[in-house]
Amino acid sequence: MWKIRKANAALAGLIAVFGVVFVVLTVRAGRADSALLFVVLPTALAVTLALTPGASTHGRVFRVTTIGLLLSAVALHEGAICVVLAAPLVYGVAHGITLLVTLARRWKIAPVLLPLPMLLVGVEGVQPGWRLHPDQSVEVSRILRNDPAEVPALLTAGPQPAGPRSLPLRLLGVPVPAHVHGAGLQPGDRWMFGYHGSSHGPGGQILTEVTTAGPQEVTFAVVEDTSITGRWVRMNDATLSWRPSGSGTEITLRIDYRRGLDPSWYFGPLQDRLMHAGAGHMLDMLAVR
Repeated sequence: MWKIRKANAALAGLIAVFGVVFVVLTVRAGRADSALLFVVLPTALAVTLALTPGASTHGRVFRVTTIGLLLSAVALHEGAICVVLAAPLVYGVAHGITLLVTLARRWKIAPVLLPLPMLLVGVEGVQPGWRLHPDQSVEVSRILRNDPAEVPALLTAGPQPAGPRSLPLRLLGVPVPAHVHGAGLQPGDRWMFGYHGSSHGPGGQILTEVTTAGPQEVTFAVVEDTSITGRWVRMNDATLSWRPSGSGTEITLRIDYRRGLDPSWYFGPLQDRLMHAGAGHMLDMLAVR
């Protein structure tokens, strides 16, 4: 059994106080049901790490970095998904800088100069104008056995809650709509996708409206987005189109969105894959399987 140092015990105490404060705030906000998962659990893990001694430099860096990520997750509550998405990048930068500083000391080079390339790579997004291609889009297609003329009737009923999320969505805990209201494919028709426990309180939602409708294409504009997913992606519009394909129909969902996280070289491909999975889930909600 290891010996707990006073510094470790003091850090653990501060973390515990931090956790108690956020438990109280969470309960007062009417979210007592999520306090255990989003506050108590990460706080307990952070306290355990604070009491664990680091055997090496990288071990101590890992410990401190993980504590910081856990406390960030507590502060962000349901927005902890952003912390999960960023964690590999944060670990990479922390351990990369540690390695560079270790090498600098060995080679007797000024340590402050070595992390500069990492800082330059990560400067994207610090200012609103310092962003590369924040507007992105994804397309997902499926083949139906239905005749193209039958597709409008299939879609008019509107989306319904689908089955289990795909593996990428489950692994990262990405939320999906819990309830859906609305129907119709005529201009002005509205579909509402409701989320539970959003950062904007109960009932966070994405509200869409049909803007154009043709014989083989329907376009939706996002009228309102107060959902939890708005923390890292902002939906702009979506287009459903279908065309004959062999003995059936190929239906395609295109979603245009604005990436909310930077740098693009890391979060761009990551959000692209998650949006592909989300678009596939949307087709499942439309009973297009």
